[in-house]
Amino acid sequence: MNKKIANTMTNPDNNISERIKTLLFDNKVMIVFAFLCFGAFMVSGMQLEAVVAEVFTRIARNGFTVLALLIPVFAGMGLNFGIVIGAIAAQIAIFAVVYWRFTGLGGMMLAVLIATPLALLFGYLVGKLFNKMKGAEMIAGLILGYFADGLYQLLFLVLIGGVIPATDPRYIIDGGMGVKNAIDLTGSLKYSIDRVKIIDLALGLLILVVVITGVKLFLHLKKKRQLERKDLIIFAVVAILYAITYVPAIEKHLFADRINLIVALPLFLLFVVIRNLLAIYKNSKKPDPNFNRPRSIFYIALSVLVYILTYVPALESLIMSINLPVLPYVLITGLCAFNNGLLNTRLGQNMRTVGQSQTVAAASGINVDRTRVIAMMLSTLLACWGQLIYLQNIGTFSTYGAHLQIGQFAVAALLVGGASVSKATNKQALIGVTLFHLLFIIAPQAGNQLFGDAQIGEYFRVFVSYGVIALSLAMHAWQRKKPLEEITAD
Repeated sequence: MNKKIANTMTNPDNNISERIKTLLFDNKVMIVFAFLCFGAFMVSGMQLEAVVAEVFTRIARNGFTVLALLIPVFAGMGLNFGIVIGAIAAQIAIFAVVYWRFTGLGGMMLAVLIATPLALLFGYLVGKLFNKMKGAEMIAGLILGYFADGLYQLLFLVLIGGVIPATDPRYIIDGGMGVKNAIDLTGSLKYSIDRVKIIDLALGLLILVVVITGVKLFLHLKKKRQLERKDLIIFAVVAILYAITYVPAIEKHLFADRINLIVALPLFLLFVVIRNLLAIYKNSKKPDPNFNRPRSIFYIALSVLVYILTYVPALESLIMSINLPVLPYVLITGLCAFNNGLLNTRLGQNMRTVGQSQTVAAASGINVDRTRVIAMMLSTLLACWGQLIYLQNIGTFSTYGAHLQIGQFAVAALLVGGASVSKATNKQALIGVTLFHLLFIIAPQAGNQLFGDAQIGEYFRVFVSYGVIALSLAMHAWQRKKPLEEITAD
């Protein structure tokens, strides 16, 4: 072991080759999936514009749910197969809102109000159970999902109409007991999130900042909290930006509920450049030994290159053909920021410590069990909101099937992005959901072209989904066993 370390330190070529090997090994699933997607696309004969547009639709539909998996990984609880319970909370709320005939964004907000306490309660119970089964959370979550599905079916097949009064023939099975297999959300909640206009989001942001600033000002006057300069700067910036929306040339573009990718992409690239420039500047003022300056420079150069490529006519026409629903992508961006911000809080640091070693965490005075319960509550709640986004976009509520495979597919998508049982990031989640659903889009058509049967492609993508999970779990077990063997050998 010492000879290897010394050889690496004295020979830079070995260091580079080891990094490349590690990079390839850590991203083996993602690389294989990328090759599968490329091969399937070449065989399928599908138009690139249609495929790319559908991929962005799938990201908006499923990205939030995949990102909901990260928090339990932070806390060392592995892959949360129990997010199906959060989906069940969302579906109970959706049925109640549709049955009561609430529609639009108001109906969706009511669904959120109903689903949120349910999801928090379910997450609390799941967290308590997982504390009794430490080390076997993934198996417990998988089995618990099936158990919850049984209770869910009892509610929707027997109790609704049988015990809970429900007589609307649009939703209740003939005979008066049980809910129908499918509920059409057209005219009620379909696209209730996707169709929120940019101007409404701007107004909502202004109201939120005004409320937060008002609360901070109140606490300042009560001398319970010092009002900081940055609070006033944020308020002023948001107020100015909202005032700009009244400029006629700008206002006419803000009544849309979608934004063209040719506009969104430069904004995203500008954000990446500014973020990395600020990181380099902060590191120059206060050096951090862990800061990776070459990586920041690479991201800046890559962003500039991507922006230049948008002027290539073929790529420009492709990008201009894609329109993104604004609010779903704002929510996904917000969840990414939340996941990153959580790690900088005391709770997030506690989760990381618990994830690394529960013994060390307990010795440091951290309430391990409570931290794990909070992690499960957050993950279940986020999965619940993700299912609300999913259902309103699909537009049809499959009563007994919409939640069944959400856990497996979300976990598989996360693993495809290069995540593992013990480590996951926002970037891996977004890459994973892109590649995973890209294969879902093109596999049926590829199967039809190769074998004359699209169903073969369906079988293949489901097989790959479970195969990715099995491979990741096997590799995790092998990696955990390897250090023990090395310790024994020493």
